[in-house]
Amino acid sequence: MNSPLIPDSASWHGLLDAEYALQQGQTCLTRSYARAPFKLQRPFYPEGPEVCHSVILHTAGGVVGGDRLSLQITLQPQTRALITTAAASKIYRSRLSGDQPIPSRQMVHLQVGAGACLEWFPQETIVFNGATFQQQVRVDLSETAVWMGWELTRLGRSARGEQFLTGNWRSSTEVWRGNRPLWVDPQWIPGDETILHSPHGLKGCPVVGSWAIVGTTLSPDLVEQARSLWQGTGETGVTTLLEGMLCRYRGHSTTEARKWFIAVWDLVRSSVLGHSACLPRVWPITKF
Repeated sequence: MNSPLIPDSASWHGLLDAEYALQQGQTCLTRSYARAPFKLQRPFYPEGPEVCHSVILHTAGGVVGGDRLSLQITLQPQTRALITTAAASKIYRSRLSGDQPIPSRQMVHLQVGAGACLEWFPQETIVFNGATFQQQVRVDLSETAVWMGWELTRLGRSARGEQFLTGNWRSSTEVWRGNRPLWVDPQWIPGDETILHSPHGLKGCPVVGSWAIVGTTLSPDLVEQARSLWQGTGETGVTTLLEGMLCRYRGHSTTEARKWFIAVWDLVRSSVLGHSACLPRVWPITKF
């Protein structure tokens, strides 16, 4: 049962601020400040010193109404970092203040220095029915910087038969180079029976996902290869961006979407960076 009024002290105001810099040929975590519920695991180097892998922990186990979460990640020039999360994020049903839901918000600001590459791959988000959540991701790229990222979202705990019929999910991603926008992607899915079943909405699918690379131009042949990697049952699309490529998924399986995204990531990473994909150790084992 929802409480009629939730005091501000019941909510998390979490903060993570991390910076990476190049030291003697190694990408090092040179600054790290975390305020609960965030923690940052010690960095590790399964690919060698050039690429730093980092895992973000959310110790509260999920996001509730009233939470205000902020992440600031900075990559100094010529660094490379792969950042993920330890587990799927859960956005719980929003509590009420009077008859209004208390929203939760997450702000992410990623700054990528000249010649640096940030791979931003948080694990999937599960949005409970009745959740009201808003996320804003801002990526600022310096010259010759590259960003790769994905977003995987399951609307409703479909394994339990739950559908996303009430609530609001908003997620906006913006990638800029100086004063020039390279990709702006606002998304909004209200919990609604019509949206759930409309062919212009979810079409009965509880899982949506996006994978993108921004900051470099890809050849038409590489885009076609990304399309050809799809072998699942959901619906997908691949398109070129101003400087990059975007892949979309709509279906019933985060595993299916993840498998395709990882295959695309491996293809693009090998072409752009000269290294095949290296799966973080906290991810479920997925062949590609």
